[in-house]
Amino acid sequence: MTLGTLKTRLAEPGDLNTVTALFLATLEHYWGSRADTAADARRSAEALLGGEADCRLLIGERDGRAIAYATFAIVYPSPGDRGTLFMKDLFVLADRRGGGTGEAMMRAVARIAAERGCARFDWTAETDNPRALAFYDRIAARRVTEKVYYRFAHDDLARFAGGETEGAD
Repeated sequence: MTLGTLKTRLAEPGDLNTVTALFLATLEHYWGSRADTAADARRSAEALLGGEADCRLLIGERDGRAIAYATFAIVYPSPGDRGTLFMKDLFVLADRRGGGTGEAMMRAVARIAAERGCARFDWTAETDNPRALAFYDRIAARRVTEKVYYRFAHDDLARFAGGETEGAD
């Protein structure tokens, strides 16, 4: 599918280097440069493209260059038993932000949700990312205030998975 000058397509196994480069840019943007960042990006790309991850990746390209991606999954149950498309990440390379790429990617993901008969298209945004919040407000996305976002991470995830629960009744 093509939106303006942005071409979007679902990633395929042959896109390993492209997806690795996009993931590396994401990791460096959010967490800075670290020695193991490139290896982390490659492992994540291999998991996603190898079918280990239960999600899909949409690549956005301009002039033959991959400049954006969105990862998403369709989850059930949802209203009307039609599925909810949940977008995990939307990322646009720094030198391509502000030119309509993010909105084009959001429209492409919304089109996938509509084509697959989804009842909703949901995602989260970090409260300390004012540019993302302003972007989502500008495209008239509704903020969901009746939900609370929870997480287990790192040691807490291992502890809980192992049956330990601190402070549980």
